[in-house]
Amino acid sequence: MTANDKLDDIEIAGRLHALDGWRLDGAAIRRDFEFPDFARAFAFMSSVAQVAEEMDHHPDWSNVYNRVTIRLNSHDVSGISERDFTLAERIDSALEVSKSTA
Repeated sequence: MTANDKLDDIEIAGRLHALDGWRLDGAAIRRDFEFPDFARAFAFMSSVAQVAEEMDHHPDWSNVYNRVTIRLNSHDVSGISERDFTLAERIDSALEVSKSTA
């Protein structure tokens, strides 16, 4: 199996169990984030954008003031792949960095 292969329900459930705050949302994994203000939410999004660009794997996301919602799925496999979980882990790392610099 490669990082681009579609994961089955059992693999997804096992991987979700290891991530804090992520949940299944249809054919994607999702996490909602809340920050003290818009500037910190935007800074977090900027750091995630850099990671996503490095991976060439881009999230579906939205931002309303201090809230950011991120949904990850792999359009090329019409589902969830290992790349989504790798990006989720890197997003969680970016969150920790943003908390430590706040």
